[in-house]
Amino acid sequence: MWTNLSRFTPLFLFLAFTGLVFLLRNIFTLEKFDCNTRTALCRIQDTISTAFKPVGPVAVNKDSYCGYSELELSPEEVLEEQYLLDLIAWPEPPVQTPSFQQSTDPAHSFFVILNPSEDLRVGGQLEVLVHMQDFQGQPKQYGGDFLLARIHSPELKAGAAGKVVDHQNGFYSVFFALLWPGELTVSVTLVHPSEAVQVLKRLRQERPDRVYFKSLFRTGYFSETTLCNLCLPASQPLCNYTDPHTGEPWFCYKPKLLSCDSRVNHAKGGYQKHLLTAKEGLLFQSNVNIKVPILASGADHVTVKLQEKNGHSDRGKKTNPDGLTFMPSGFYYQDVWKPTGGRAVRQFNDALSVTQCLKRKVIYLYGDSTVRQWFEYLNALVPGLQEFNLGSPKNVGPFLAVDSAHGIMLKYRCHGPPIRFSTVAASELRYVANELEGIVGGRDVVVAITIWSHFSTFPAEVYIRRLRNIRRAVRRLLARSPRTLVALKTANVQELGPEVSLYNSDWFSLQLDALLRHMFQGLDVVLVDAWEMTLAHRLPHALHPPALIVKNQVDVFLSHVCPGG
Repeated sequence: MWTNLSRFTPLFLFLAFTGLVFLLRNIFTLEKFDCNTRTALCRIQDTISTAFKPVGPVAVNKDSYCGYSELELSPEEVLEEQYLLDLIAWPEPPVQTPSFQQSTDPAHSFFVILNPSEDLRVGGQLEVLVHMQDFQGQPKQYGGDFLLARIHSPELKAGAAGKVVDHQNGFYSVFFALLWPGELTVSVTLVHPSEAVQVLKRLRQERPDRVYFKSLFRTGYFSETTLCNLCLPASQPLCNYTDPHTGEPWFCYKPKLLSCDSRVNHAKGGYQKHLLTAKEGLLFQSNVNIKVPILASGADHVTVKLQEKNGHSDRGKKTNPDGLTFMPSGFYYQDVWKPTGGRAVRQFNDALSVTQCLKRKVIYLYGDSTVRQWFEYLNALVPGLQEFNLGSPKNVGPFLAVDSAHGIMLKYRCHGPPIRFSTVAASELRYVANELEGIVGGRDVVVAITIWSHFSTFPAEVYIRRLRNIRRAVRRLLARSPRTLVALKTANVQELGPEVSLYNSDWFSLQLDALLRHMFQGLDVVLVDAWEMTLAHRLPHALHPPALIVKNQVDVFLSHVCPGG
């Protein structure tokens, strides 16, 4: 019997070997295989896949390769970039770094309404003086604190942003336009003390890797994950994914055994930790020095009366040091945004009004998740819009919705890297400038763009380059089709804590917002001022504003698409 079986030994060995190969190849494909059980098969997988182990985050140093710093600029671009960097330059504190006790303390600081009993009228202006003090109760002698301010009337659901002027001596003036009658309350908030802003400036320049990215590479049954970013330590070969049309740089570490052409996707890898010294950490404390209200010394409210019958009233009207009266882009009244200039805002309160506005139109939405909110809002409001299943990951896109009965097409696509979404297919990584080049345009074509949040961890030069490419593409689009409507949505304020501040602080957003506004000045584009629309509103700040604010943003947008009543 055993003699007969021995004849089949080669067959048994072949089957066993084939089964083992098949098993191991399937193990490689199970990317989410749970190895915590530590079965024998997992031990085999761990041994074999050592060469494919993902690389952990590595700190950027002076020997790192940074794509944005290697790109050549024309003389005109060099001049513009320097002008823009000067524009957003922030006041520096004394050379000697102060102690935490000498940093700005919102609890000791206070503001005073100048002449609160003055006869204030709608159309006038209110001035507030803020006195900053440190934790020892001593007056600050220098500026650089990041303040936000608003006036509001809760019972009227009204609010408007104020303008802060830094006198760089510990005093700040805040100017408010008086836009509605009634009792108005003044609110001043310390977002970051000047000492914390200097830490944020350092992180922006020295640690662009504090959010890191990764890509999966796969060929057949073999896969590997490597780090990706704009800056990577030059410790191993790189895959260069610089866009050939825009020159936008992006790099990944080259897989050990696979080619650069085998990249499957892009994803956020995570956030670097331990970025601050113990001393610096004291400058980022919730309820201590991050978005803490500064209280008034005396009254924090005023009463504003209607204008006199002749419509002219200079009483209560003040001007800032430049001799210019401050006027916000708009204000809320009964939770409805009312612009102070330009086109009036219509109210698109139902599906019918939106459908009639968008009839026979194609709407392209490009950018981050805050403009994706527009897609989600319109798609939910208009029952005729039917979303097509493109197999896109939730909250990533691209997304497409069509109302065939009314000829409406609504599209959303995220911008190209850096993008902190969970996972984006490599084939779907598109730069906004390239997408604009593919649009024919016309009176029934509408484009909305927002791009800011995912650039907060990088030096300002990176954002300037991206906007320059988008601006160039917008100019070409408007040149070949002047009747195309292009809208830009600005950055918005958000909720902050100690960790979020290091990656997505409102200070970063403020700087990017200033660059966007200046770089698109003079172009025939619509600006949706999400910054003031979130700052002026009574609802809490959030990266993704609540539906009420999104509705107002979309109403502003649609009012330019369909200005008629």
